[in-house]
Amino acid sequence: MEPLLVIKIGGNIIDDDEKLSSFLQDYAALEGKKILVHGGGKLATRLAGLMGIEQKLIDGRRITNAETLKIVTMVYAGYVNKQIVAKLQSLNCNAMGLCGADGDTILAHKRNHPVIDYGFVGDVDEINTELIRNLLQQNLDLVFAPITHDQQGQLLNTNADTIAQEIAKSLSGFFEVSLIYSFEKPGVLLDAEDDNTVIPAIGPAYYKTLKSKQKIFAGMIPKLDNAFAALNSGVKKVVIGQAEDIRNLVAGNSGTTINND
Repeated sequence: MEPLLVIKIGGNIIDDDEKLSSFLQDYAALEGKKILVHGGGKLATRLAGLMGIEQKLIDGRRITNAETLKIVTMVYAGYVNKQIVAKLQSLNCNAMGLCGADGDTILAHKRNHPVIDYGFVGDVDEINTELIRNLLQQNLDLVFAPITHDQQGQLLNTNADTIAQEIAKSLSGFFEVSLIYSFEKPGVLLDAEDDNTVIPAIGPAYYKTLKSKQKIFAGMIPKLDNAFAALNSGVKKVVIGQAEDIRNLVAGNSGTTINND
């Protein structure tokens, strides 16, 4: 099968113009078919503050009320997405920016939590695999913003890590998919305060041990859970590491490789 890269970049890279530009140069130079999924960064929070709209986060997840949804849609699916697309075009990388509502690419439902009302936060139900495959065959590099919809006219704010995982899983029957989570750290760290403690590889048994000994910091657990879910659904390889080192991450020469061994 033909290789496909699904790469997710975190909000901390979005917030740093220099790091983002450097990342996009390296990304544009990667050969073959690829999909980029981006987070939101802090611009939405800053705009909400300027507009007097209170922001609430629980365990790092944004509570998205109706006014906040307007802001994150404008920022994530608008400014951030199109800024990335424009920069990629300047690098001779023919990119198309999408959110889940475009072409009905990502169908989701409003999260139903027994205790917490997350507001207009979506959990993914379905990926329009056929459309994405067709677009990839046109030699387009797709750039996804973390906004989905419910086919009833409601937009939903959705976790970008999860979107990357779901897209990778949905395409694993048609491509040899490598899923790369790139962010500001060089990989999964044994000591969250020491960047020199990268764990080269993590399998299910070791992951269980790390969690039981509380060696994995809270923000990394959802990424690793997503990584193992992707592997169990046909994704060939999952790597977590630093966005500035994307070429080596893709080559498997840096970061943390998640495997089922």
